[in-house]
Amino acid sequence: MAFNVTPLGEDHRRPVIDLLNYYIANSFAAHPDQPMGYEFYDMLLAAAQAGYPALAVISPEGQVTGFGLLRPWHPISAFRRTAEISYFLAPGQTRRGLGGLLLERLSAGGRAMGVDTLLASVNSHNQLSQAFHRKHGFVECGRFVRVGRKLGRDFDVIWMQKFI
Repeated sequence: MAFNVTPLGEDHRRPVIDLLNYYIANSFAAHPDQPMGYEFYDMLLAAAQAGYPALAVISPEGQVTGFGLLRPWHPISAFRRTAEISYFLAPGQTRRGLGGLLLERLSAGGRAMGVDTLLASVNSHNQLSQAFHRKHGFVECGRFVRVGRKLGRDFDVIWMQKFI
């Protein structure tokens, strides 16, 4: 059975925020250092309502096993060709091609709306995300040094870029 990629909807609110909060609490994959309430999902849906793709990955058993979205990188219209990408897969679901599938679907949605540049904000302690992005054609284009602190450690924010 195959995984399904579908637009984010209201029925994904709890599993998406629960997945995000897992990474907030247990890793450097998400920058926040405090859990997000379920109302944070409204911000994610607002990006989709602006025409940007926002997708859930659904397992053959019907469980949300990942999500991702594009959002405007900057509100000035001169930058409308550039979007920031974010995505997360449930623990145990990485290295199965789902991240690449989600990236391709989000890229296709972005291209359809005139986006030709993707930016990803990656935590300097998240080596797996850095490797994933490099594998999929992203290059480091900037770094903000020691701008955050989480789990008792300072971190850099690495900006990675890909032309689509």
